[in-house]
Amino acid sequence: MTRLTSAVLSAITVFLLASNVVDAQCPVSVLTNGLNSPIKIIFSTSGNLLVAEQGNGPNTGRISIIDKDSGTRRTLIDGLPSAFAAPNNDPSGPSGLAMRGRTLYVAIGLGDAVLSGPLPASFVPNPNPSSALFSSVISIHFSADSEMNTNGFTLSLSDQITLKNGATVNLDNGGGDKMSIKLVVDFPDYVPEPRPGLPNGVRQSNPFGLAIHGEQLYVPDASANTVRAVDIETGTFSTLTTFGPLPNNRGFGPPVVEAVPDSVRLTGNQLLVTLLTGFPFPIGNSQVRAVDIETGTSTPFITGLTSAIDSLPDGDGGFLTLEFSTNMLAPSTPGRLSFYASPAATPMVIANCLITPTSMAQKAKAADIFVTEIFTGRVIKITQ
Repeated sequence: MTRLTSAVLSAITVFLLASNVVDAQCPVSVLTNGLNSPIKIIFSTSGNLLVAEQGNGPNTGRISIIDKDSGTRRTLIDGLPSAFAAPNNDPSGPSGLAMRGRTLYVAIGLGDAVLSGPLPASFVPNPNPSSALFSSVISIHFSADSEMNTNGFTLSLSDQITLKNGATVNLDNGGGDKMSIKLVVDFPDYVPEPRPGLPNGVRQSNPFGLAIHGEQLYVPDASANTVRAVDIETGTFSTLTTFGPLPNNRGFGPPVVEAVPDSVRLTGNQLLVTLLTGFPFPIGNSQVRAVDIETGTSTPFITGLTSAIDSLPDGDGGFLTLEFSTNMLAPSTPGRLSFYASPAATPMVIANCLITPTSMAQKAKAADIFVTEIFTGRVIKITQ
């Protein structure tokens, strides 16, 4: 069973051994650096960049505000649930962002809710996880003035317990800025997955993206290979769709691999969901799927990708795709940003030297594109 975090860490290790790709020629510039495992990026309603950072240890998850012109970073909120996840101790924390009005919705990943089991690729519940809020979505409400001027808020462990118990947390940073936080939905941290010799084996939940439409949130789960629909008002949720395994064309390993959905975008009445695929990361079998939000019907939308990690409609019939790497098993193979004039069009490569890219944001067609890189801790700016 393949997990997204394991896939990401494997690729990061490859890049550690081949850091010369940082100097590859490519039409990009560094907007900001020094981030803690940045995984998702969106525009706020005030036009700033908001970046979800998975942190560097227990409860070090953070949301940063970054000026799109100067690259100046400020903290919106620190102390969000995070931890080093089994089996490779890679960071796991805030993993999805969506904003409507002055409310920011934040998905929280698997953290250390499970531990490696005694059998290969097995997992068991962690009796003492670092947070009670792993595999959840929280809402953060803050004013435009707070966004433009804040010196940051911090969520404490006691605040996390308050949220877990269903109460609202109201924060004051001492500078006149205020913020209110609620728990929107608390998914199960894991489901039973017993195996011979391991009756208490589990499969963990791993929310890894977020989209909003009306009063519904849509959350891909990279471990369960599903997209969940969440009622914002009640916190009830259901499975909208499940992705089956994909063919493995590597010539070794299993005949099929898990889908591993790792981002979601809304376009019309459809969700665009990228499927990274699991080890050994087949070449050309990763894809973007279109999911009908009414029926859950899933169909191929853009195919022929490798390690797809984000997609983005440009509002004019075109689409951007982001690939974590063009060959996850080959040293020094960077990620790629491409443009499709239509889902069936021949892609135009925009940038092919991105180092472990994870997410992108663009305000309007032909505007600058901003990409997070988890390994380098950077936000990259691509001017078209």
